[in-house]
Amino acid sequence: MTTLMTVLGIVVFAVGLLFSIAWHELGHLSTAKLFGIRVPQYMVGFGPTIFSRKKGETEYGVKAVPLGGYIRMIGMFPPGDDGRIAARSTSPWRGMIEDARSAAFEELKPGDETRLFYTRQPWKRVVVMFAGPFMNLVLAVGIFVGVMMTFGVNTQTTTVGSVSECVVAASSATDTCPKDAKDSPAKAAGLRPGDRIVSFGGHRTPDWDTLQRHIRETTGPATLTVERDGALKVLHADLIRNQVAKSDGSGGYVEGEYVYAGFLGFTPASGVVQQSFGQSLDRMGTMVRDGVDSLIDLPAKIPDLWNAAFGGGERKEDSPMGVVGAARVGGDVFNLDIPPEQQVATMLFLVAGFNLSLFLFNMLPLLPLDGGHIAGALWESVRRHTARLFRRPDPGPFDVARLMPIAYVVAGIFICFTLLVLVADVVNPVKIT
Repeated sequence: MTTLMTVLGIVVFAVGLLFSIAWHELGHLSTAKLFGIRVPQYMVGFGPTIFSRKKGETEYGVKAVPLGGYIRMIGMFPPGDDGRIAARSTSPWRGMIEDARSAAFEELKPGDETRLFYTRQPWKRVVVMFAGPFMNLVLAVGIFVGVMMTFGVNTQTTTVGSVSECVVAASSATDTCPKDAKDSPAKAAGLRPGDRIVSFGGHRTPDWDTLQRHIRETTGPATLTVERDGALKVLHADLIRNQVAKSDGSGGYVEGEYVYAGFLGFTPASGVVQQSFGQSLDRMGTMVRDGVDSLIDLPAKIPDLWNAAFGGGERKEDSPMGVVGAARVGGDVFNLDIPPEQQVATMLFLVAGFNLSLFLFNMLPLLPLDGGHIAGALWESVRRHTARLFRRPDPGPFDVARLMPIAYVVAGIFICFTLLVLVADVVNPVKIT
Protein backbone atom coordinates (compact mmCIF):
# COMPACT_ATOMS: atom_id res chain seq x y z
CA MET A 1 0.00 0.00 0.00
CA THR A 2 2.88 2.35 0.83
CA THR A 3 4.44 1.80 -2.61
CA LEU A 4 1.11 2.39 -4.32
CA MET A 5 0.58 5.69 -2.48
CA THR A 6 4.14 6.76 -3.28
CA VAL A 7 3.61 6.09 -6.98
CA LEU A 8 0.27 7.92 -6.83
CA GLY A 9 1.96 10.94 -5.25
CA ILE A 10 4.67 10.99 -7.92
CA VAL A 11 2.07 10.73 -10.71
CA VAL A 12 -0.04 13.53 -9.23
CA PHE A 13 3.01 15.78 -8.95
CA ALA A 14 4.06 14.91 -12.53
CA VAL A 15 0.61 15.90 -13.79
CA GLY A 16 0.85 19.16 -11.84
CA LEU A 17 4.33 19.75 -13.29
CA LEU A 18 3.19 19.20 -16.88
CA PHE A 19 0.19 21.47 -16.36
CA SER A 20 2.42 24.18 -14.90
CA ILE A 21 4.76 24.02 -17.91
CA ALA A 22 1.85 24.06 -20.38
CA TRP A 23 0.30 26.97 -18.47
CA HIS A 24 3.59 28.91 -18.66
CA GLU A 25 3.92 28.40 -22.41
CA LEU A 26 0.26 29.30 -22.91
CA GLY A 27 1.08 32.77 -21.59
CA HIS A 28 3.77 33.21 -24.25
CA LEU A 29 1.57 31.70 -26.97
CA SER A 30 -1.57 33.75 -26.31
CA THR A 31 0.23 37.10 -26.14
CA ALA A 32 2.40 36.31 -29.19
CA LYS A 33 -0.71 35.54 -31.24
CA LEU A 34 -2.41 38.65 -29.81
CA PHE A 35 0.39 40.80 -31.25
CA GLY A 36 0.40 38.99 -34.60
CA ILE A 37 3.65 37.05 -34.18
CA ARG A 38 3.67 33.73 -36.03
CA VAL A 39 4.19 30.74 -33.73
CA PRO A 40 4.92 27.47 -35.61
CA GLN A 41 5.27 25.31 -32.47
CA TYR A 42 3.90 24.96 -28.93
CA MET A 43 5.57 22.08 -27.10
CA VAL A 44 5.49 20.72 -23.56
CA GLY A 45 8.74 18.88 -22.80
CA PHE A 46 11.96 18.30 -24.74
CA GLY A 47 13.39 15.50 -26.85
CA PRO A 48 11.43 13.15 -29.14
CA THR A 49 7.82 14.09 -29.83
CA ILE A 50 5.27 11.71 -28.30
CA PHE A 51 2.18 13.39 -29.67
CA SER A 52 1.48 16.43 -31.81
CA ARG A 53 -1.37 17.92 -33.72
CA LYS A 54 -1.44 20.93 -36.01
CA LYS A 55 -4.22 23.46 -35.63
CA GLY A 56 -4.09 26.45 -37.88
CA GLU A 57 -0.47 27.56 -38.27
CA THR A 58 0.72 26.10 -34.95
CA GLU A 59 1.77 22.55 -34.11
CA TYR A 60 0.78 21.57 -30.54
CA GLY A 61 2.51 18.61 -28.92
CA VAL A 62 4.04 16.76 -25.98
CA LYS A 63 7.65 15.58 -25.91
CA ALA A 64 9.30 12.75 -24.00
CA VAL A 65 11.28 14.68 -21.35
CA PRO A 66 8.94 16.71 -19.10
CA LEU A 67 11.61 19.12 -17.85
CA GLY A 68 10.39 22.25 -19.58
CA GLY A 69 8.67 23.46 -22.70
CA TYR A 70 8.82 26.10 -25.40
CA ILE A 71 7.05 27.95 -28.15
CA ARG A 72 8.88 28.67 -31.39
CA MET A 73 8.38 32.26 -32.55
CA ILE A 74 9.60 33.48 -35.94
CA GLY A 75 12.28 36.20 -35.84
CA MET A 76 13.36 36.13 -32.20
CA PHE A 77 16.60 37.94 -33.21
CA PRO A 78 17.10 40.65 -35.87
CA PRO A 79 19.18 39.98 -39.01
CA GLY A 80 22.88 40.85 -39.12
CA ASP A 81 24.30 44.30 -39.89
CA ASP A 82 23.94 43.69 -43.61
CA GLY A 83 20.19 43.05 -43.26
CA ARG A 84 20.38 39.31 -43.76
CA ILE A 85 21.50 36.20 -41.90
CA ALA A 86 25.30 36.23 -41.94
CA ALA A 87 27.33 33.41 -43.45
CA ARG A 88 28.75 30.78 -41.10
CA SER A 89 31.90 32.02 -39.36
CA THR A 90 34.90 29.99 -38.24
CA SER A 91 34.89 31.82 -34.89
CA PRO A 92 33.12 29.68 -32.28
CA TRP A 93 31.66 32.76 -30.55
CA ARG A 94 30.51 34.26 -33.84
CA GLY A 95 29.17 30.86 -34.80
CA MET A 96 26.97 30.80 -31.72
CA ILE A 97 25.52 34.18 -32.66
CA GLU A 98 24.86 33.12 -36.24
CA ASP A 99 23.34 29.79 -35.20
CA ALA A 100 20.92 31.63 -32.94
CA ARG A 101 20.09 34.10 -35.69
CA SER A 102 19.57 31.26 -38.18
CA ALA A 103 17.22 29.41 -35.80
CA ALA A 104 15.19 32.60 -35.38
CA PHE A 105 14.38 32.59 -39.11
CA GLU A 106 13.64 28.87 -39.53
CA GLU A 107 10.36 28.18 -41.30
CA LEU A 108 10.21 31.75 -42.61
CA LYS A 109 7.41 32.04 -45.17
CA PRO A 110 6.32 34.77 -47.58
CA GLY A 111 4.35 37.36 -45.64
CA ASP A 112 6.17 36.68 -42.36
CA GLU A 113 8.19 39.88 -42.74
CA THR A 114 5.49 41.71 -40.79
CA ARG A 115 5.06 38.91 -38.21
CA LEU A 116 8.56 38.68 -36.76
CA PHE A 117 9.10 38.91 -33.01
CA TYR A 118 11.94 41.45 -33.18
CA THR A 119 9.82 43.88 -35.26
CA ARG A 120 7.31 44.34 -32.45
CA GLN A 121 7.57 47.36 -30.17
CA PRO A 122 9.71 46.72 -27.08
CA TRP A 123 6.73 46.88 -24.71
CA LYS A 124 4.96 44.18 -26.70
CA ARG A 125 8.02 41.93 -26.53
CA VAL A 126 8.19 42.52 -22.79
CA VAL A 127 4.55 41.48 -22.48
CA VAL A 128 5.12 38.31 -24.52
CA MET A 129 8.17 37.23 -22.51
CA PHE A 130 6.71 38.24 -19.13
CA ALA A 131 3.40 36.46 -19.81
CA GLY A 132 4.91 33.00 -19.26
CA PRO A 133 6.36 33.59 -15.77
CA PHE A 134 3.32 35.70 -14.90
CA MET A 135 1.04 32.72 -15.59
CA ASN A 136 3.10 30.70 -13.07
CA LEU A 137 2.75 33.51 -10.52
CA VAL A 138 -1.02 33.64 -11.05
CA LEU A 139 -1.27 29.88 -10.61
CA ALA A 140 0.90 29.95 -7.48
CA VAL A 141 -1.10 32.75 -5.87
CA GLY A 142 -4.40 31.10 -6.82
CA ILE A 143 -3.41 27.74 -5.32
CA PHE A 144 -1.78 29.17 -2.19
CA VAL A 145 -4.66 31.52 -1.37
CA GLY A 146 -7.29 28.93 -2.29
CA VAL A 147 -5.73 26.24 -0.08
CA MET A 148 -5.20 28.59 2.86
CA MET A 149 -8.80 29.85 2.72
CA THR A 150 -10.43 26.43 2.27
CA PHE A 151 -8.20 23.68 3.71
CA GLY A 152 -6.35 25.99 6.10
CA VAL A 153 -2.72 25.81 7.16
CA ASN A 154 -0.97 24.28 10.13
CA THR A 155 -0.24 27.24 12.37
CA GLN A 156 0.21 28.25 15.97
CA THR A 157 -3.07 29.09 17.71
CA THR A 158 -4.21 30.95 20.79
CA THR A 159 -4.78 27.64 22.57
CA VAL A 160 -2.24 26.81 25.27
CA GLY A 161 -0.12 23.78 24.44
CA SER A 162 2.07 23.74 27.53
CA VAL A 163 2.86 26.08 30.42
CA SER A 164 6.44 26.93 31.41
CA GLU A 165 7.24 25.96 34.98
CA CYS A 166 9.66 28.83 35.56
CA VAL A 167 11.42 31.80 34.01
CA VAL A 168 14.39 30.74 31.86
CA ALA A 169 16.15 32.79 29.18
CA ALA A 170 15.46 31.64 25.63
CA SER A 171 19.19 31.23 24.95
CA SER A 172 19.65 28.98 27.99
CA ALA A 173 21.20 25.61 27.17
CA THR A 174 18.53 23.89 29.28
CA ASP A 175 14.80 24.25 29.80
CA THR A 176 14.92 22.75 33.30
CA CYS A 177 14.27 25.06 36.25
CA PRO A 178 17.23 26.17 38.37
CA LYS A 179 16.69 26.02 42.13
CA ASP A 180 16.29 29.79 42.50
CA ALA A 181 14.08 30.23 39.40
CA LYS A 182 10.76 32.02 39.78
CA ASP A 183 7.49 30.52 38.59
CA SER A 184 6.50 31.72 35.15
CA PRO A 185 3.77 34.40 35.06
CA ALA A 186 1.53 31.93 33.21
CA LYS A 187 1.89 29.28 35.93
CA ALA A 188 1.40 31.83 38.70
CA ALA A 189 -1.78 33.09 36.98
CA GLY A 190 -3.23 29.57 36.79
CA LEU A 191 -3.06 29.17 32.99
CA ARG A 192 -3.54 25.53 31.92
CA PRO A 193 -2.89 23.49 28.76
CA GLY A 194 -6.03 23.50 26.63
CA ASP A 195 -7.09 27.02 27.65
CA ARG A 196 -7.93 29.22 24.65
CA ILE A 197 -6.98 32.84 25.18
CA VAL A 198 -9.76 34.97 23.70
CA SER A 199 -8.52 38.37 24.94
CA PHE A 200 -5.41 39.85 26.51
CA GLY A 201 -5.32 43.19 28.35
CA GLY A 202 -8.77 44.03 27.03
CA HIS A 203 -7.81 43.33 23.39
CA ARG A 204 -9.37 40.50 21.38
CA THR A 205 -6.82 37.91 20.26
CA PRO A 206 -8.25 36.15 17.18
CA ASP A 207 -4.88 34.67 16.17
CA TRP A 208 -1.45 33.87 17.55
CA ASP A 209 0.25 36.79 15.77
CA THR A 210 -1.98 39.29 17.60
CA LEU A 211 -1.62 37.55 20.96
CA GLN A 212 2.17 37.29 20.65
CA ARG A 213 2.46 40.97 19.82
CA HIS A 214 0.36 42.05 22.83
CA ILE A 215 2.33 39.79 25.18
CA ARG A 216 5.69 41.11 24.00
CA GLU A 217 4.56 44.72 24.35
CA THR A 218 3.43 44.19 27.96
CA THR A 219 5.30 44.10 31.27
CA GLY A 220 3.51 44.20 34.62
CA PRO A 221 -0.13 43.32 35.45
CA ALA A 222 -2.38 42.09 32.65
CA THR A 223 -5.82 40.49 32.46
CA LEU A 224 -6.42 37.33 30.36
CA THR A 225 -9.79 35.96 29.37
CA VAL A 226 -9.62 32.27 28.53
CA GLU A 227 -12.14 29.71 27.38
CA ARG A 228 -11.91 26.61 29.60
CA ASP A 229 -14.33 23.67 29.39
CA GLY A 230 -16.80 25.78 27.43
CA ALA A 231 -16.85 28.65 29.93
CA LEU A 232 -15.00 31.97 30.03
CA LYS A 233 -12.60 32.56 32.90
CA VAL A 234 -10.65 35.71 33.81
CA LEU A 235 -7.04 35.29 34.93
CA HIS A 236 -4.62 37.89 36.25
CA ALA A 237 -0.94 37.67 35.33
CA ASP A 238 2.11 39.77 36.16
CA LEU A 239 4.34 39.70 33.06
CA ILE A 240 8.07 40.26 33.31
CA ARG A 241 10.77 41.31 30.86
CA ASN A 242 12.77 38.30 29.70
CA GLN A 243 15.00 37.12 26.88
CA VAL A 244 12.84 35.53 24.16
CA ALA A 245 13.38 34.30 20.60
CA LYS A 246 13.17 37.05 18.00
CA SER A 247 9.88 37.05 16.08
CA ASP A 248 9.90 36.88 12.28
CA GLY A 249 6.80 39.10 12.17
CA SER A 250 4.49 36.23 11.18
CA GLY A 251 4.21 34.35 14.47
CA GLY A 252 7.36 32.34 13.89
CA TYR A 253 10.88 32.81 15.20
CA VAL A 254 14.29 33.73 13.81
CA GLU A 255 16.65 30.90 14.65
CA GLY A 256 19.54 31.86 16.92
CA GLU A 257 18.41 35.47 17.47
CA TYR A 258 16.99 36.84 20.72
CA VAL A 259 15.41 40.03 22.08
CA TYR A 260 14.14 41.25 25.44
CA ALA A 261 10.37 41.61 25.63
CA GLY A 262 7.32 40.87 27.76
CA PHE A 263 7.17 37.24 28.91
CA LEU A 264 4.11 35.20 29.96
CA GLY A 265 5.52 31.70 29.73
CA PHE A 266 3.55 29.23 27.63
CA THR A 267 3.86 27.41 24.32
CA PRO A 268 0.94 27.74 21.88
CA ALA A 269 -0.67 24.63 20.44
CA SER A 270 -0.60 24.12 16.67
CA GLY A 271 -3.61 23.34 14.54
CA VAL A 272 -5.00 23.61 11.02
CA VAL A 273 -6.67 27.00 10.76
CA GLN A 274 -8.48 28.52 7.78
CA GLN A 275 -7.08 31.91 6.82
CA SER A 276 -8.92 35.02 5.73
CA PHE A 277 -8.23 36.53 2.31
CA GLY A 278 -6.07 39.21 3.91
CA GLN A 279 -4.12 36.71 6.01
CA SER A 280 -3.62 34.52 2.93
CA LEU A 281 -2.22 37.42 0.90
CA ASP A 282 0.05 38.37 3.80
CA ARG A 283 1.41 34.82 4.00
CA MET A 284 1.80 34.79 0.21
CA GLY A 285 3.86 37.97 0.41
CA THR A 286 6.10 36.33 3.01
CA MET A 287 6.56 33.32 0.72
CA VAL A 288 7.58 35.56 -2.18
CA ARG A 289 10.12 37.38 0.01
CA ASP A 290 11.48 34.06 1.26
CA GLY A 291 11.69 32.83 -2.34
CA VAL A 292 13.69 35.89 -3.41
CA ASP A 293 16.03 35.47 -0.43
CA SER A 294 16.50 31.78 -1.28
CA LEU A 295 17.33 32.65 -4.89
CA ILE A 296 19.90 35.21 -3.75
CA ASP A 297 21.42 32.70 -1.31
CA LEU A 298 21.54 29.92 -3.92
CA PRO A 299 25.28 30.19 -4.75
CA ALA A 300 26.17 30.01 -1.04
CA LYS A 301 24.30 26.70 -0.72
CA ILE A 302 26.32 24.92 -3.42
CA PRO A 303 29.13 23.71 -1.07
CA ASP A 304 26.60 22.08 1.29
CA LEU A 305 24.78 20.61 -1.70
CA TRP A 306 28.05 19.16 -3.05
CA ASN A 307 28.88 17.71 0.36
CA ALA A 308 25.40 16.16 0.60
CA ALA A 309 25.74 14.66 -2.90
CA PHE A 310 29.32 13.37 -2.75
CA GLY A 311 30.61 13.74 0.81
CA GLY A 312 27.89 12.05 2.82
CA GLY A 313 26.97 15.34 4.51
CA GLU A 314 23.58 16.15 5.94
CA ARG A 315 20.98 17.40 3.45
CA LYS A 316 19.56 20.56 4.97
CA GLU A 317 15.85 21.36 4.99
CA ASP A 318 16.37 24.50 2.88
CA SER A 319 18.63 22.74 0.40
CA PRO A 320 17.85 23.38 -3.29
CA MET A 321 15.64 20.66 -4.74
CA GLY A 322 15.03 19.72 -8.36
CA VAL A 323 12.16 18.07 -10.19
CA VAL A 324 13.26 14.57 -9.13
CA GLY A 325 13.48 15.62 -5.48
CA ALA A 326 10.11 17.36 -5.64
CA ALA A 327 8.58 14.24 -7.20
CA ARG A 328 9.98 12.13 -4.34
CA VAL A 329 8.49 14.53 -1.83
CA GLY A 330 5.21 14.28 -3.74
CA GLY A 331 5.39 10.51 -3.33
CA ASP A 332 6.00 10.92 0.42
CA VAL A 333 3.04 13.26 0.89
CA PHE A 334 0.43 10.54 0.38
CA ASN A 335 2.18 8.40 3.02
CA LEU A 336 2.07 11.05 5.74
CA ASP A 337 0.00 10.23 8.81
CA ILE A 338 -2.32 13.19 8.34
CA PRO A 339 -5.96 13.48 7.22
CA PRO A 340 -6.55 12.99 3.47
CA GLU A 341 -7.63 16.61 3.00
CA GLN A 342 -4.31 17.75 4.43
CA GLN A 343 -2.46 15.39 2.08
CA VAL A 344 -4.26 17.06 -0.83
CA ALA A 345 -3.49 20.51 0.58
CA THR A 346 0.20 19.64 1.00
CA MET A 347 0.40 18.35 -2.57
CA LEU A 348 -1.23 21.54 -3.86
CA PHE A 349 1.26 23.59 -1.84
CA LEU A 350 4.09 21.62 -3.47
CA VAL A 351 2.79 22.41 -6.97
CA ALA A 352 2.23 26.05 -6.03
CA GLY A 353 5.76 26.30 -4.66
CA PHE A 354 7.11 24.89 -7.92
CA ASN A 355 5.20 27.57 -9.87
CA LEU A 356 6.47 30.34 -7.60
CA SER A 357 10.03 29.08 -8.15
CA LEU A 358 9.47 29.06 -11.93
CA PHE A 359 8.32 32.67 -11.81
CA LEU A 360 11.24 33.91 -9.73
CA PHE A 361 13.86 31.89 -11.63
CA ASN A 362 12.61 32.96 -15.07
CA MET A 363 12.65 36.63 -14.06
CA LEU A 364 16.44 36.61 -13.65
CA PRO A 365 17.75 39.08 -16.29
CA LEU A 366 19.93 36.45 -17.96
CA LEU A 367 19.66 34.78 -21.34
CA PRO A 368 18.34 32.25 -22.21
CA LEU A 369 15.73 32.90 -19.49
CA ASP A 370 12.64 35.02 -20.16
CA GLY A 371 14.11 37.75 -17.97
CA GLY A 372 17.08 38.05 -20.33
CA HIS A 373 14.80 38.78 -23.30
CA ILE A 374 12.84 41.25 -21.17
CA ALA A 375 16.08 43.03 -20.22
CA GLY A 376 17.07 43.20 -23.91
CA ALA A 377 13.73 44.75 -24.92
CA LEU A 378 13.89 47.28 -22.08
CA TRP A 379 17.44 48.26 -23.04
CA GLU A 380 16.33 48.76 -26.64
CA SER A 381 13.52 51.01 -25.43
CA VAL A 382 15.98 53.07 -23.36
CA ARG A 383 18.36 53.41 -26.34
CA ARG A 384 15.61 54.52 -28.71
CA HIS A 385 14.07 57.00 -26.27
CA THR A 386 17.52 58.44 -25.52
CA ALA A 387 18.28 58.82 -29.25
CA ARG A 388 14.92 60.52 -29.79
CA LEU A 389 15.53 62.85 -26.83
CA PHE A 390 18.91 63.98 -28.18
CA ARG A 391 17.66 63.95 -31.80
CA ARG A 392 20.03 61.24 -32.87
CA PRO A 393 19.36 58.53 -35.50
CA ASP A 394 17.27 55.58 -34.36
CA PRO A 395 19.78 52.89 -33.24
CA GLY A 396 17.37 50.17 -34.38
CA PRO A 397 16.60 46.87 -32.63
CA PHE A 398 18.97 45.72 -29.92
CA ASP A 399 20.66 42.57 -31.22
CA VAL A 400 20.09 40.10 -28.40
CA ALA A 401 21.80 37.44 -30.53
CA ARG A 402 25.15 39.08 -29.71
CA LEU A 403 24.65 37.94 -26.12
CA MET A 404 24.28 34.29 -27.06
CA PRO A 405 27.88 33.34 -26.05
CA ILE A 406 27.02 34.58 -22.55
CA ALA A 407 23.72 32.71 -22.76
CA TYR A 408 25.57 29.46 -23.51
CA VAL A 409 27.83 30.00 -20.50
CA VAL A 410 24.80 30.69 -18.28
CA ALA A 411 23.04 27.64 -19.69
CA GLY A 412 26.12 25.53 -18.99
CA ILE A 413 26.18 26.71 -15.37
CA PHE A 414 22.47 25.93 -15.01
CA ILE A 415 22.99 22.46 -16.48
CA CYS A 416 25.86 21.71 -14.08
CA PHE A 417 23.80 22.95 -11.13
CA THR A 418 20.81 20.88 -12.28
CA LEU A 419 22.96 17.75 -12.47
CA LEU A 420 24.36 18.43 -8.99
CA VAL A 421 20.85 18.81 -7.58
CA LEU A 422 19.78 15.65 -9.42
CA VAL A 423 22.58 13.60 -7.84
CA ALA A 424 21.76 15.00 -4.38
CA ASP A 425 18.04 14.27 -4.89
CA VAL A 426 18.86 10.65 -5.75
CA VAL A 427 21.53 9.78 -3.18
CA ASN A 428 20.56 12.11 -0.32
CA PRO A 429 17.03 13.39 -0.87
CA VAL A 430 15.14 16.01 1.12
CA LYS A 431 12.53 14.20 3.20
CA ILE A 432 9.17 15.40 4.42
CA THR A 433 7.83 14.36 7.84
